[in-house]
Amino acid sequence: MKRVHAVTVTVLTLLMVLPMSQASAGEMSAVFNGRSFHLGASDDWNENNVGLGVEYHFDSQSRWKTMLMANGFRDSNNDLSYMAGGGLYRNLYATDRLRGFYVDAGINAFLMTREDVNGNRPFPGALPSLAVGNRYMGLNITYLPKKAVEKLHGAKMTDESISGIVFLQFKVNVSQMLASK
Repeated sequence: MKRVHAVTVTVLTLLMVLPMSQASAGEMSAVFNGRSFHLGASDDWNENNVGLGVEYHFDSQSRWKTMLMANGFRDSNNDLSYMAGGGLYRNLYATDRLRGFYVDAGINAFLMTREDVNGNRPFPGALPSLAVGNRYMGLNITYLPKKAVEKLHGAKMTDESISGIVFLQFKVNVSQMLASK
């Protein structure tokens, strides 16, 4: 049932966002959730956070960029988790070399579900993120500090030795791939 739910969420998100990519000059990326690092952890956690998602980046002429995102993945407990939200990024570096290499830093605000938080009911979150890539592919790096968990949920982390968690996602710019054909 969980697998069916994940597929349904992904398909519905794609159906809603794909028409937007054709109606505007924004760009659509497929996101592949991949790896997490539980910094300083004494317990064993699932760090292979496989999953799929989408990002839609709105066209912008300024150094500020906005985007929408949705994805599902295996969390640290190896349970399915889902999230959807938006991000605001500032371009820190960009060049036409290396097929449009860029470095952006920003924040993602989202609603997320986790089996071990709120009984899988959506809860809000906001995390700092770094995006590095070029016109065709990129890497999202997100950091979850220990203090954010404690303040958001009013609880301690299960593994007190964790100082924070780093998440990695690989993305492929589908809009660029389709445009080059």
